[in-house]
Amino acid sequence: MSRFPVKNRRRLVDHFLQNKDAEISYLNPDVLRRFISAEGKILPARRSGLVAKNQRKVTKAIKRARAMGLLPFTNHDA
Repeated sequence: MSRFPVKNRRRLVDHFLQNKDAEISYLNPDVLRRFISAEGKILPARRSGLVAKNQRKVTKAIKRARAMGLLPFTNHDA
């Protein structure tokens, strides 16, 4: 018996590799909201399924959108 049990979870797929027309831009907050938790934190790549290159682009776009006021820094409702 192994020390760590194996979970049979479906592998997450990168949203931007599947949808070629989807663009990573700070001007598109509706797409960026998919990668923010209910508390307003940026989701890690293991939760969002993004590859490392797209994770860096999404993180930078979210930070730019927050600075411009397009996305909130925190969610006061949660």
